[in-house]
Amino acid sequence: MSDHVVPHFQNDAGVAMIEIGSKEFMCVGANPPFDHPHVFLDLGNDNEIICPYCSTLYRYAPDLAPGQARPPECVLKDKVA
Repeated sequence: MSDHVVPHFQNDAGVAMIEIGSKEFMCVGANPPFDHPHVFLDLGNDNEIICPYCSTLYRYAPDLAPGQARPPECVLKDKVA
């Protein structure tokens, strides 16, 4: 399971809905340091889920690759020092 990376998404833009290509992911709210507790969300058999912290609606989009989002700036990229 260590080879499975859970994508992280953020909503600095304040959009109402983010389309994603993953069924399991983490929502962090805004970019750190303005983030909320990082919450693991699993769509299961559903195609939509609302983050309980920031109320962002995430919608599964099968045309996106795992870890991709629309808008693309909502993908949280690792900060390399």
